[in-house]
Order: sequence, then structure tokens, then C-alpha cells
Amino acid sequence: MKLKVGFPKGSLQEQTFKLFKNAGYSIKLAERSYIPVIDDNELEGLVIRAQEIPRYVENGILDVGITGLDWVLEQEADVVEVERLRYGKVGFRGVRWVVAVPYDSPIQKVEDLKGKKIATELVNFTKKYFRERKVDATVEFSWGATEVKPPLLADAIVEVTETGSSLKAHNLRIVETILESETVVIANKKSWKDKWKKKKIENIVMLLRGALLAEEKVGLKMNVPKKKLQNVTKILPSLHTPTISSLYDENWVAVEVIIDEKVVRDLIPELKRAGAQGIVEYPLNKVIP
Repeated sequence: MKLKVGFPKGSLQEQTFKLFKNAGYSIKLAERSYIPVIDDNELEGLVIRAQEIPRYVENGILDVGITGLDWVLEQEADVVEVERLRYGKVGFRGVRWVVAVPYDSPIQKVEDLKGKKIATELVNFTKKYFRERKVDATVEFSWGATEVKPPLLADAIVEVTETGSSLKAHNLRIVETILESETVVIANKKSWKDKWKKKKIENIVMLLRGALLAEEKVGLKMNVPKKKLQNVTKILPSLHTPTISSLYDENWVAVEVIIDEKVVRDLIPELKRAGAQGIVEYPLNKVIP
């Protein structure tokens, strides 16, 4: 039996393949090919645009897919949301869909767009959003280069952003965020009811979640004199509690912890002053809580 997996082509592809690599799956894609080679005989892959994945998962062409929550909502796809994984094209973060206008536009809030024209790729969700706000605006599909359309071709745009830098570069300012999105794993409803496929999907998601968590953490190990152990352990944050092991010299112990990477640079000098020696920092591929 095979599990058919949809991978997002384009901006999410590199980060997705990297995440799968850290989770233990090697994925190789030849130039101009859409069918990846995966080192798991139980998986078949297809690399297509993230916008299309929800439809193909819903129709059963794919058993499972990695796409954006925004595209699931845009298509109102009838699928199982298995897991949300917060990562994007420039790092491990989500994205926002925002209403943006030129800096010198008189438009200050969404209600000011009544009777105006809006360009976006997220047409259905945007129409629904403005309808719920009772703002009668024209929403048109944008085939690309959406940032350059105001003010000549549209009064405003609804565009996706991670950092906002592209909008600023095009002299646009954000009026309002209409959707916060992130990467999601979705499954076909029939496939989810299949015992083997469901277990396979759950196994993959567990490893992906572990790989994602590992991106934010590192391992630390060190040798500590027993008489200074309390001083060291009280300043050690840890996923649970430090692992403490005996050494050949009975006056010393080995201490090992998993901690947030962002605190390491401040923590290591403190550990050294508290009595730790031979401190080693190492990267992690997966952390399974």
C-alpha cells in the first residue's frame, strides 16, 4: 500500500523538504520534475502549487498534503486538518494576509473601501470577509505582481506577507490583517478512515512536529563537580529535568539538558561561573515530547 503525499511547489518547497529531512525523510526532486524520490517505499509524492493541494486532497487524488491554512479556507475544502506546523518560506513563522494601500491613500480603515476595487489572489476569502463586514467592494483576481497594482489598477490589495518588507518596498502600508495563516497537514476524509493510512500519517506528523520543535532547541552537556551541582542545576532550564550521570571520578557527574537555543549564549557563561566544565553545545534533529 502507498500513501500519496502532496508537497507544496514554490516558496514553501525548500523549507518543507528541509523539515522532512530533519524528520528522517530524504526527498530528492530532479530539475523540471514534479515527482520526487523519497527514501520510503510506502510514500508516493507529487510537487504541485500549494493552492491546488486542498482540492486534490478533498477529491482523493492525494491522501495527505502540506499546504497553507489560507488555501484550505479559500477553497472551503472538505478535508481533515491533521496538524498545524508554523513555518514559512523565510523561516519558522506564520504569514498574514493584509489589506494594503499606497502610503498617501486617504483610506484608513476597511470601511473606507466601500465602492472601491481590491486586487488579490485570495478572492473567495476576501469577498467573504468584506461581506461579513458589510463593505460593498469589488474584489478582482490578481494573476501576480499584486503589489504594483495600486493606485492605477486597484485602490487596495489583499496580499500575503511574512515580514512586510515587500509591501514597504512598493510604498504600501497595511490597513488591516484579515487572516493569519500557517502551514497545515491535511488528509482526505476516506484516507483518514483507513487504519494503515491514518497510522502512517500520524507517524509522519509526529516526526515533523519533533523536527520543528528541534529547530528552536539545542542540547547542552557538561561535567560538574558534585559539590557545585546544585549551583549549576538551579540555573538550568530544561524540557523536563536535567539528566545526571555518574562519571569514573566519583566526585564529578555529567549533566545533559535540552534548552531553547535563544538562551544559550547568556547561559553558558553563567554555567561556567557556577562550576561547569567541558561544556558542549550540539544541534538536534528531532525533539519528541
